[in-house]
Amino acid sequence: MASKISASHILVEKHSQALGVLEELSAGRGFKELARSHSTCPSGKRGGKLGFFGRGKMVKEFEREAYALKVGEVSQPVKTQFGYHIIKRTG
Repeated sequence: MASKISASHILVEKHSQALGVLEELSAGRGFKELARSHSTCPSGKRGGKLGFFGRGKMVKEFEREAYALKVGEVSQPVKTQFGYHIIKRTG
């Protein structure tokens, strides 16, 4: 199991917004573009890029999903104390 992974994410307030982002992704819009236009996290300006992180650095719900994804996969909405995340594992 990887000790460090990299991921990008899109953070929104509501579950319905997260589902809308997933619809846009499936329609062919780019993850980075959607992060810049929809994410409420400061990382949105960087296309959602979070860089590399190890276990214990992210909230547990986010970490669990990020580590379960394969490189290139995108999650369903993940609820945390910050809102709803769409996570893409990038490395």
